[in-house]
Amino acid sequence: MKISGNWLKDYIKTDLKTEKIGEFLTDIGLEVEGIDKFESIKGSLEGIVVGKVLTCEKHPNADKLNKTTVDVGNGKILNIVCGAPNVAEGQTVPVAVVGTKIYAKDGSFFEIKEAKIRGEVSQGMICAEDELGLSNDHGGIMVLDETKYEVGKNFADYFELSNDEVFEIGLTPNRTDAMSHYGVARDLHAYLSTNQQKSEFEKLSSVSLKNEGSHNFSLEVENTELTPRYIGAVINDVKVTDSPDWLKNRLKAIGLSPINNIVDITNYILHGLGQPLHAFDADKIADQKIKVGTVAEGTKFTTLDGVERTLNGSEIIIKDGKDTPLCIAGVFGGLESGISSETKTIFLESAYFNPVAIRKAAKAHGLNTDASFRFERGVDPNITRTAITHAIKMIEDLAEGKLTGELLEEYPKKIEDHYIILRFSKIEQILGTKIHREKVKEILKALEIQVLNEIQNGFEISVPAYRADVTREIDVIEEILRIYGYNKIDAPQKISFTPVKLSKNDQDELENSWARTLQSLGFNEVMNNSLTSVKDETDAVKLLNPLSGDLAFMRKSLLEGLLQNAAYNINRKSQDIKFFEFGKIYHKKEKYEERKQLAVLVSGRNVAENWLQPKSATNFYHLKSFVKVLLERLSIDYKEVALSDDRFSDAIAYECNGKTLVRIGKVSAQLLKDADINQECFYAEIELELAQQLRTDNQLVFRDIPKFNKIRRDLALLIDKNITYEELFQSAKKNKSPFIKNINLFDVYEGKNLPEGKKSYAMSFELLNEEKTLEDKEISHVMDSLIKTFQKEFSAELR
Repeated sequence: MKISGNWLKDYIKTDLKTEKIGEFLTDIGLEVEGIDKFESIKGSLEGIVVGKVLTCEKHPNADKLNKTTVDVGNGKILNIVCGAPNVAEGQTVPVAVVGTKIYAKDGSFFEIKEAKIRGEVSQGMICAEDELGLSNDHGGIMVLDETKYEVGKNFADYFELSNDEVFEIGLTPNRTDAMSHYGVARDLHAYLSTNQQKSEFEKLSSVSLKNEGSHNFSLEVENTELTPRYIGAVINDVKVTDSPDWLKNRLKAIGLSPINNIVDITNYILHGLGQPLHAFDADKIADQKIKVGTVAEGTKFTTLDGVERTLNGSEIIIKDGKDTPLCIAGVFGGLESGISSETKTIFLESAYFNPVAIRKAAKAHGLNTDASFRFERGVDPNITRTAITHAIKMIEDLAEGKLTGELLEEYPKKIEDHYIILRFSKIEQILGTKIHREKVKEILKALEIQVLNEIQNGFEISVPAYRADVTREIDVIEEILRIYGYNKIDAPQKISFTPVKLSKNDQDELENSWARTLQSLGFNEVMNNSLTSVKDETDAVKLLNPLSGDLAFMRKSLLEGLLQNAAYNINRKSQDIKFFEFGKIYHKKEKYEERKQLAVLVSGRNVAENWLQPKSATNFYHLKSFVKVLLERLSIDYKEVALSDDRFSDAIAYECNGKTLVRIGKVSAQLLKDADINQECFYAEIELELAQQLRTDNQLVFRDIPKFNKIRRDLALLIDKNITYEELFQSAKKNKSPFIKNINLFDVYEGKNLPEGKKSYAMSFELLNEEKTLEDKEISHVMDSLIKTFQKEFSAELR
């Protein structure tokens, strides 16, 4: 949110420099993200004088140019070549004399010099509005009213130039009290006044107004829960014109474009006091009646932007006596009832609407306006009348309007302040230090928190309703600390805590164990948003009120987030990726499903580049080995099966008891293209809840290194192509021999000298008897048993 320095000082008087104000705003939680300069006129008017065109004739050597002579005062006549189509004798014009700098929008400039143009001397330039930074108009030179502008005068003397410094503050959703210049000034004053800084701040109150005559307008609020407070005013004899420069500059400084004096006044009150207002053309309100309620679902309504919208029936709608919609309350006005240059009478609205209803309406129609931004977070219900009276006074002063009759108001149940008991013992417990109770009282007073009663161990206090985020004792303590100063609280020299030992049945223990293992293998943990966008909405869980279209669904997979992380790093020349993430995924099938997974992504080189291994690229089997290291801690049996998954070009799964525990694959080319990644990526996901269920209580047992050596024997088997290594591996594991310690596949051959439809697997077997050295007959017995099993189950042949 943008805060104008000049505007801020309308409410708070301080001698602090801009940089210091920025520091203090950050101290109170309104972090300053940047400070910009604002100039009411972009560029400089220095060197621009008022001149009068004495003669104007066609340039002898160019049809589109004119030779002019211009009187710039003090008897000085300049010859100027001008290409504007509207230049004519007798005009009063702004003239840039030699030496003047003409600025472009980007801040660059060129200097006016005496020069020859097509053989004719030119001693200056007659300026257009855009060249002076007054508008974007470049249709011709700027022609001035000769009755207002005196020849020879400096052009800048006719303008009230304004310079400003604008703060870009990071406003968190809970700081509803600081959504205006007045609110920021109030909070800044609380900090300055309690920290020995000069500051003056006067609380605003309603303006005393005089009304003329009476009106026939009436007000009906259909649902006071949706609209707890509503005030309306009828103002006659309004003249809709341009706003004065000071008002335009206030709005321009924070990035708003002035429209007309009525709309500008409502924007001034909104950004100044934080209370959105809306002005209707009163002559377009049927039966002179304002109704605040809802309309039937499917009702069509055209908003100010010219878009016809279909109402869903839950929005708060401002209607006329015939139930015709005039405005989506707190969100967007209607095209038909808006203010125009023909408007003579206005109905001005100031209200407090239910924040939830406003948020739902804004999100349903994809609208995010300055008004909805404030209403959906909760404005001050007690500033409603103050705001409208200040606006009426401005309309009287700037638009010659006249308040007619009494204000219409519905406020059946006052919104009360928050009653809280604040204990000194709790303050000391939370902050770890003592703050003198008089200092606490001073801070509370500065925050406009009223001390109702002093009790034995604290205060009974009343927190203003505009502090919607301060409803508990702990919230008040946070406010005290914020104003007192975080840096004044000393960090303890000793911190004590009780470590908690997690049990085997605790999933956090498994996650911590896996995280430590992956980190030791060179992986980095990432955390991504659970909200995302999806191309395929099948089985996707969609939010009812998403923040935006890009965050409208719960993620169906952790893969997309990890690919975004990978792309971010690759684009910054960090191509070697080892990432893991613990997170939940969501699906909507017969019912809503929520599962927690561990996801692992690898890409790039497996080891750092060196002269021995300049191209050591990560592959599928590297990832598979990492996953097996993790599964070793589960002490469970699983089998490897082929996997068909659109996310992968090649993939396998590990199954246990008929359930899929792990999926491992090479990420498909299409997903890599969508993520703008041009290198191979490999991905694995492990079902955490299933892993925890399958986990056994077997403890890792450490034993002495065997005294006897392992014996290795190899088998080269000729088998059918459709037989997988996994099948051979599982078959070998079932062998009853206790001597088989390790099984491995070290060669696969398909090609020449093999029968059609066959392939060769070379497998190694490590045998060990920990009690004694294996004898040849024992080794032969084991190997013969394996060979017979392979021949019987797979029709394998020895090569």
